[in-house]
Amino acid sequence: MCCSGFLKLMMFVFNGSIFLAGVCILGVGVWVKVDSGSLLGLLESVDGAPPGVSQLANVAYLLIAVGAVLLLIGFLGCCGAVRESSCMLLTFFSIILIIFIVEVAGAVVLLVFKDVAEQILDSLEDEVKTSIKDEYGRNNRFTSLWNATMEEFKCCGYKSYRDFNGSAFYNDNGGDLYPMTCCNETILVCNTDEAHGSMVDGCFTRLLQLIEENAVVVAAVALGIAALEVSLPNRHFLCAMHYSCFYRALFELNGFQLFSLYLSYCHLQKKKNGIVRQQLFNSCHISHLQIQ
Repeated sequence: MCCSGFLKLMMFVFNGSIFLAGVCILGVGVWVKVDSGSLLGLLESVDGAPPGVSQLANVAYLLIAVGAVLLLIGFLGCCGAVRESSCMLLTFFSIILIIFIVEVAGAVVLLVFKDVAEQILDSLEDEVKTSIKDEYGRNNRFTSLWNATMEEFKCCGYKSYRDFNGSAFYNDNGGDLYPMTCCNETILVCNTDEAHGSMVDGCFTRLLQLIEENAVVVAAVALGIAALEVSLPNRHFLCAMHYSCFYRALFELNGFQLFSLYLSYCHLQKKKNGIVRQQLFNSCHISHLQIQ
């Protein structure tokens, strides 16, 4: 008979890791959805933007969905270990197999998505710069979106502060003034010299960094969970089935049946592990039928 304390500890560690990973992925998904709203709205407002831009928002929904599923799986796994239910454990490990396949596929997609996102954003450069010159300082909604994006991501323009040259804002301020986010926070007036000296990254660079950091983190977590799932030895699953089945019988049998099952189990322990497993399953099943 396997050690019940060690089995429960393994199940809690295993499912606790899945639960915590679900919390992390869900949190990243919510954060990406909330923080990227202004930037995605800004990119979609650009004339001639490709349809692929809207797909950037789908990443947040994917992360939220995966995180929620992992939370549910971790919770159900812990409940199955506590209740010692063979049915719940069998269902749990079946779901784990499905999740393992999805996680590996999702990790590959996230790693590939970085290059796709870079291509989409790079193709927008000319359209974005043209929109800045035509709309920034003239269109209130467009200007507010850019200001919110630059303030949130601590960036300036699409590639640099020079993107604002020729815009209505630039021309209306004597051709020597840029948004305050294009300079260091200690600067009072953001002119050409200060903007050049501050060297604030463009929002294109910051967005790529955001996608790369989150893609690597999520992919690493997904692959880590997948590795944890396959590293759980098969004997732990069989031990869990035997353990739950045996103790279910202990609680349901009367005195004579309990004594008979105990003698049978002691006899089975002397045989090979494969025979023990099969006969113990049969004994438990027969005992359960006798109770009914």
